[in-house]
Amino acid sequence: MGNAGVATSPDVNSQHWNPAKFAFIDSNMGASMSYTPWLRKLVNDINMYYLTGFMRLDEMQTISASLRYFTLGDITYTTSVEDRGYIVNPNEFALDVAYSRLLSEKFSGAVAFRYIRSDLNAMQEDMQPGNSFAADLAFYYRTPVKLMGESSELAAGINVSNIGNKISYNEVDKLFIPTNLRLGLALDSELDSYNRMVFTLDLNKLMVPTPRRSTDESGDDYRMEYSNMSVTKAMFQSFSDAPGGMKEELQEITYSLGAEYWYANQFALRAGYFHEHELKGNRKHFTAGVGIQFNMMTLDASYIIPVVADNPLANTIRFSLGIDLDQLSKR
Repeated sequence: MGNAGVATSPDVNSQHWNPAKFAFIDSNMGASMSYTPWLRKLVNDINMYYLTGFMRLDEMQTISASLRYFTLGDITYTTSVEDRGYIVNPNEFALDVAYSRLLSEKFSGAVAFRYIRSDLNAMQEDMQPGNSFAADLAFYYRTPVKLMGESSELAAGINVSNIGNKISYNEVDKLFIPTNLRLGLALDSELDSYNRMVFTLDLNKLMVPTPRRSTDESGDDYRMEYSNMSVTKAMFQSFSDAPGGMKEELQEITYSLGAEYWYANQFALRAGYFHEHELKGNRKHFTAGVGIQFNMMTLDASYIIPVVADNPLANTIRFSLGIDLDQLSKR
């Protein structure tokens, strides 16, 4: 759905989008695993794996956890044409745990804690794996509404993710991790007893310093300012530090539009669009997807359709398998 999900209905993958949604989930236990073969137009061995699960403690509280693993495939380092080189396998992973709680009948909140490890496996003596600890703060609100006489639900969500310490690969240069602000709205409307439509919009803003040209040709003065800035200062300053002023600040916001159609709560068709300004990454693509839901299992797949020609994300397919452990235990 165009990478939108902070305000959509709760499901087993809410850990990634907005863990506060778990407080409203219908099931008591669930788990999911996802697989994404990444950048297949470039290489055939970069993959993303994602495992997540949740368990309801009582009517008010839910705990959840996830593991994200990203492998960049095999890379050969050489020092000369004759050198046969060394093969390394760079990889990164993030391990999360979260606690979600109902704050009222319509409002919930959550906190998540994360350990991040980035191992680039570079053949350099002074390079080591980077480690960081981070937290997410998320909220979710939903309320019933009437739309053209039919029962509908309006939802809103916010998730400030990756609030954490800087990461370093050499104990000298410290880099900000991607602290991100995600805001979203979703409308879930029943057309009749068999058909349902969902429309959603997400806005994303990285809360890190805006990269800019240094007055020093070597870039040392900017790197010094960047390295010495605190995480808290960077988060608040990220809304006003772009050299191009408010115009550039707005360019740093990415947009995700999504739509979803459900038939009998068993079969889903999805579509979306993701937009990033051409000066801030130029990721622009449509998405399409399908989902099938059984009593205990959910199968989902999505497909990326880039707008920009020769985009390395072209033909990317993502798969997900969800299991309702509550139903499984009853069986």
